[in-house]
Amino acid sequence: MSQEYQLQAHGEDAMVALGSQFGLALSTCAQGVVVFLQGDLGMGKTTFTRGVMRHFGHKGATKSPTYTLVEPYQLELGAVYHFDLYRMVDPEELEYMGFADYLLDAAIWLIEWPERGEGFLPAADVSISIGD
Repeated sequence: MSQEYQLQAHGEDAMVALGSQFGLALSTCAQGVVVFLQGDLGMGKTTFTRGVMRHFGHKGATKSPTYTLVEPYQLELGAVYHFDLYRMVDPEELEYMGFADYLLDAAIWLIEWPERGEGFLPAADVSISIGD
């Protein structure tokens, strides 16, 4: 059963801090965690992800994979995949991009706009709604 949370943060620093706290919670979990990140445009899903990545020791940029659909990260704890499905028109596109191959890794998947991949995505272990 998926855990569901509603988050609100005022400002970028607060959202990064929330992401870092969530990263701490994730670091106690076994690999293979699917996290849905939901919220309107500009609500801070990628900023939240930046906080998660900082907790895991990532020093570089955490950019939105809006055009690439996925940003893979190989970290000390293992693989983290950040997906942004906003530009997808049909969930079947996940099959064409080889999404199933990503599921072969015991990784952490952070998926923005998961409703656009409905029917092709695994069930969420955690669903986070970010909003005002």
